[in-house]
Amino acid sequence: MPAAPSESLVAPRALVSIHDVMPETREQVSRILALLPQSPQAVTLLVVPGRNWQTADLDWLHQLQQQGYPLAGHGWLHRCDPPISLYHRVHSLLLSRRVAEHLSLSASGIDALIRNCHQWFLDQGLQPCELYVPPAWAMGAINRQQLADMPFRLFETLSGVYDAQAQKMHPLPLVGFEADTPLREWLLRGFNHLNWRRASHSDQPLRIGIHPQDLSLRLRNQVIPMAQSVSASLTYGDAVDLQRDPRLL
Repeated sequence: MPAAPSESLVAPRALVSIHDVMPETREQVSRILALLPQSPQAVTLLVVPGRNWQTADLDWLHQLQQQGYPLAGHGWLHRCDPPISLYHRVHSLLLSRRVAEHLSLSASGIDALIRNCHQWFLDQGLQPCELYVPPAWAMGAINRQQLADMPFRLFETLSGVYDAQAQKMHPLPLVGFEADTPLREWLLRGFNHLNWRRASHSDQPLRIGIHPQDLSLRLRNQVIPMAQSVSASLTYGDAVDLQRDPRLL
């Protein structure tokens, strides 16, 4: 997307999510929430359960849920051991750094992590929404049949959102802003522009993935303007239901 969307393009509808919600990102997340134009119900918070959550942090999460923000699962620790496989090393270098914890685990390990993530919300008196997003959108070595038995219904990856209940993948364009180097800035500017245009020319909602540090990185001037430029905001469940039944469009 250009600094200002082209007037010849129809503004797409969007799904907005904030990644890496954890005690150490409280201040950054709160700042982003204060700037976003979307209602709380349309901004999904991706929570990392395995961090050092103190009483005040949990009170903050409870307050956000009471305000209407959906709380989704987002891994467990949001970090992993040094990559071993070639794929994980390349993924870490180009995209995930040291956060794609699913890529360090077997299918059974991923299964346990996702179930523990869901149970953590219940143990804290919180109600998770139906969405789970693996760190860096990297699902790892677990198959779709295993996902069908999970307590979450929806799973987001780089390519789209998988509905485990319907056993169907919904490809959806994605934009992001984690540009901490000139190369990442160049790649993301092109990536965001193409995906904004893709969403504008189709009935597919645009996924806007925001990370806590984005307002201090090289694409900081894109984050809030892009969120302000969409025509409407949807929840993940609404977006998937619309893709399943075009008559609802």
